[in-house]
Amino acid sequence: MARKELPLPSHFDPNKTGEVWRVEYQKRLEEAGMWARQYSIGPASKDTFRICLVAVDVQNTFCIPGFELYVGGRSGTGAVDDNRRLSEFIYRNLDVITQICPTMDTHQAMQIFHSLYLVNGKGEHPAPFTLISEEDVEKGVWRFNPELGFSLQVDGEYGQRHLLRYTRKLREGGKYDLTVWPYHGMLGGIGHALVAAVEEAIFFHCVARFSQTDFHVKGDRPFTEHYSVLGPEVLEGPGGEAIGRKSDKFFRKLLDFDAVVIAGQAKSHCVAWTIDDLLEDILSKDRSLVEKVYLLEDCTSPVVVPGVMDYTEQADTAFGRFADAGMHIVRSVDPIDTWPGIRL
Repeated sequence: MARKELPLPSHFDPNKTGEVWRVEYQKRLEEAGMWARQYSIGPASKDTFRICLVAVDVQNTFCIPGFELYVGGRSGTGAVDDNRRLSEFIYRNLDVITQICPTMDTHQAMQIFHSLYLVNGKGEHPAPFTLISEEDVEKGVWRFNPELGFSLQVDGEYGQRHLLRYTRKLREGGKYDLTVWPYHGMLGGIGHALVAAVEEAIFFHCVARFSQTDFHVKGDRPFTEHYSVLGPEVLEGPGGEAIGRKSDKFFRKLLDFDAVVIAGQAKSHCVAWTIDDLLEDILSKDRSLVEKVYLLEDCTSPVVVPGVMDYTEQADTAFGRFADAGMHIVRSVDPIDTWPGIRL
């Protein structure tokens, strides 16, 4: 018998997905308890087939129009549409999602991908979306800003050596050039928060299923980018010292589930890099585990800045590679029990 999906609760307003507002936690707490009783939703601890939903960087900074790095995709409404579908997916499958793990892109002003970190010969900072190559650093087009040394506890010579090595490692690894991003995901700022509609759905799930939401902070290391929640772009500085580390604990956690569902922003960057790291780690352990991974293709969009950059093709190519490796490309609107390998 086909599983019957749950209805959407009356508090959910799909038209508010692109807005910022305060979640009424106490009301949702009471409603979630009644919802669980009404639809006989048991605690997550009783699940025999355990499903983890990884929601990558579903934050205002990426998902609300007008915010710093809104991911509109080519349609212009990408992240808003994605989060409406993601919220609906959570509500409809509340009874079978065992745990939700949101990742939180978390930054401060003095980081290698922000304009303050770099200066040219005139003391000017690069504009947002400037690409910094190894050649640019070698030629002195852009240099480490020595005024940051006091706060970052390094000297100018170290900062410059690190910048050169860093851009070289990106090139050698086939990564994008160092990108100067607009200030986004700033710790303590409103852009850092989860999108209200998704936060509300996640909180509702937590209460209804007695399943603590497991947040994962990433991107807070000053000397490296951190697109993937599983690890930074570069692990070591010029002297071999650690500037970031891989999250082996989170990787092991994910593999304890029977299915791992991944959604979020942006398809071309943090989502793709997270999946890429997950695939690499799986292949080094047990290739058959790749079939545990499900990619919600209609709940993620690529970075597109009209007239500046468009990563749609790169994102689609990456997802094609993930599918070829054995991961499942699925849609949130399709019943979860029709997905291959799901046993509810």
